[in-house]
Amino acid sequence: MNSFIDIIEEIKSIISAEVAPKKVFDKDVAESLGISQMNFATMKKRNKIPFNELLDFCAKRSISINWLLYGQSPESLVEATNKFYMVKYFSDINASAGGGSDTEFEEINELEIPEQFVFMLGGEKELKNIEAINVSGDSMEPTFSYNDIVFINRSKTDINRGGIFTIRTEAGLFIKRVQKRIDGKLDIISDNTVYNTQTLNPDELEVVGRVVSRFGDVD
Repeated sequence: MNSFIDIIEEIKSIISAEVAPKKVFDKDVAESLGISQMNFATMKKRNKIPFNELLDFCAKRSISINWLLYGQSPESLVEATNKFYMVKYFSDINASAGGGSDTEFEEINELEIPEQFVFMLGGEKELKNIEAINVSGDSMEPTFSYNDIVFINRSKTDINRGGIFTIRTEAGLFIKRVQKRIDGKLDIISDNTVYNTQTLNPDELEVVGRVVSRFGDVD
C-alpha cells in the first residue's frame, strides 16, 4: 500500500489540474479531504491514512481507490473487478474509543474492499460475518484514531482469550480491549493510558464482535 506521503503527492497532482496554475500545498490537500490542518499534520507524521475522507474524495471525482492506495491503473483492475467484495457498512454508527456512542437509526451501505484486503478479514468465507463502522474518540490511540473505519466479525464473540472487541454497555457502543479476570469479571482496557481500566461483570455488557482490521492488522 502507498504511504500517506505518496498519496498526498497524487492528490496534489489531481488538485493541480483543477486549480492550475496555482501551486498546491498540504493545506490544500487537507481542505480537499475535509481535514483540519492540525489533524492532517498529525496523520502525515504518523503515516495514518484517512480512509473515510479518501473514499469520499475518490467518489466525487470518479477515481479508483485502488489506484490511489496501490498504484493500480483502472485497466489492470478490469479482470479483477469482475469479482466484487462487499461488506456491510453502517456509515452512521460510531463506536466510541472514548465517551460512548451509538445511534438510533442504522443506515446500511455497502463498502467495496480491495481483493488484497480480503485475507486480512479471514478470507472470503468470513465476509458474511463482517460489518464496518466508524471510530470516534481517542481512548484507543494509537491503535485506532477518530474517523477510522474498523471491521468487526460478529461471529467472534468469545472473550476468554481476550482481544479488541466492539461492546455495548448501558453507556453506549465502545471499542475496547477486553480481558477476562480470574474472578470472572472483565477488564475493559483503553490503549491510551490516559484512560483508566474499567471492570464489569459479564452480564453488564454485550459483545457485538471482535475487531479484526482497520484496513490493516489489529494487534
